[in-house]
Amino acid sequence: MAWSDGSSRGNPGPGGFGTVLRYTGPDGRAHEREISAGYRRTTNNRMELMGAIAALEALRRPCAVTMTTDSQYVCNAFNKGWIAGWQRRGWKTASKQPVKNVDLWERLIAAASPHDVTWVWVKGHAGHAENERCDELATSAADGSALLEDVGFEG
Repeated sequence: MAWSDGSSRGNPGPGGFGTVLRYTGPDGRAHEREISAGYRRTTNNRMELMGAIAALEALRRPCAVTMTTDSQYVCNAFNKGWIAGWQRRGWKTASKQPVKNVDLWERLIAAASPHDVTWVWVKGHAGHAENERCDELATSAADGSALLEDVGFEG
């Protein structure tokens, strides 16, 4: 199981992501890992993507994973087939506009490809414990002092 969230203080502005991974090892023991990072100038959607990327890139072997996020942007891209359409049109939307955040979409597709991912949306700020924890991680990272450069946004 994986949960992720992204946050931006201003859009664009300082931002961060948070993710929680929970799994049962071969020995039957439960494990949990939290991952977060902050960026000095980014957008909320980029951080939503980075949360999912960080979760999937942390997995060490192919597995079935339920990826839960409060981002309809991320869930719908997979569950409604948006990505296939964007790729077919050369990373253009149905209205022929360039797709935003292509660098992160390509990274997320690559991170998801070895896994059997089920994308699940939950309403944000609605008391879902793991989503609330991811939000705490994301906002703390965005408010931190050691902020990274979001090269795909700033560069």
